[in-house]
Amino acid sequence: MESGIVRGGFPLELARAIRYYWHTMKRRSRIVSIVGARPQFIKLACLEPVLSKRFRHEIIHTGQHYDSNMSSMFFKQLRLPKAKTNLNIGGGSHGVMTGRMLAAIEKKLLREKPDLVLVFGDTNTTLAGALSAAKLSIPVGHVEAGMRSFVADMPEEINRRLTDHISTLLFCPTATSMKNARAEGIRKGLVHSGDLMYELLHDSMPAIRRNRSLLRRLGVEAERFLLLTAHRAANVDDRRQLLKLLDLIEALPMPTLFPVHPRTKKRLRQFRLWSKLSHIDGLILCDPLGYFDMLTAAHFAHAVLSDSGGLQKEAIFLGTPVLTLRDETEWVETLRRGNHLVGLDAQKVCRLLARDLGASPLPYRVRNKRPSRIIADHIARCLAGR
Repeated sequence: MESGIVRGGFPLELARAIRYYWHTMKRRSRIVSIVGARPQFIKLACLEPVLSKRFRHEIIHTGQHYDSNMSSMFFKQLRLPKAKTNLNIGGGSHGVMTGRMLAAIEKKLLREKPDLVLVFGDTNTTLAGALSAAKLSIPVGHVEAGMRSFVADMPEEINRRLTDHISTLLFCPTATSMKNARAEGIRKGLVHSGDLMYELLHDSMPAIRRNRSLLRRLGVEAERFLLLTAHRAANVDDRRQLLKLLDLIEALPMPTLFPVHPRTKKRLRQFRLWSKLSHIDGLILCDPLGYFDMLTAAHFAHAVLSDSGGLQKEAIFLGTPVLTLRDETEWVETLRRGNHLVGLDAQKVCRLLARDLGASPLPYRVRNKRPSRIIADHIARCLAGR
């Protein structure tokens, strides 16, 4: 008769379960997600649990966003597992940063030998991860593929175009992004996935509504303040543009909450404009907000002013009008639902704010399936050779 105890004192059934789990895990495909910035953490948050159930999933963090308010806070709030590797590569020019990431990611991929690499969005982390994997003949999945601003010299546009053309699977969040990819001759691997950021936001709505006490802590009243963010190079890396932004802020007709991005703060100090900003009446300055706090502020604001692609979408989903501080947007669907392109035109901003703006949410599912499920299903099919 077989003994109930095996060597080492383990019960036989437990030993069998451990062996079964180990062999099952060894047979599962290995997926590596490469992230480095706030929007990428958000996109990964609702995808990670789905991937971990079906694959051996690991996270590489490049360190592109190294400020705790832009990185570790998001991992904690979004309940993301700690990255297996943090490359701590932040700061420096685009070329220096991307080059350092390429070398470091390649080294990790050679060691991990993943079956597929996932990259997200349009940052230097995105391009470095995709290039490293493609040069090692590892299939690349690009989450948020096909997005285009059609501004050829915009760093994000360069990153997203190059990434799309070396990816095996292109997870396009909108019908327009599918058309954009096809217009560039991409035919294989296109997947209309829906938007992961919307999926997470939908699931987070109860927490956002419960967080209303944040308004009191920030010193604002619901519907009686504006939420402002600005960080893009075109708006903050040139002193003349930054002065136009400050003139726009001075013209705003109601109290304005401004969580200051580390890059923007650095430029304000570099150009000796921090004092000018801090003396604007009605302006409430604070450090970058965590995920739920930012969405709470956007939900209860009268309107959002931002050059962030992610916040544009999130505000519209929340039903809050958006004034985009750019002359173009990748998210053209939002222009029909309460998003207005204003650049840094203070007069245009004030005219719009005097109107009853309004916004209507966008759907986040495709054929009634969650984006996270669609992405995981297509990865499984790709790795199975189908």
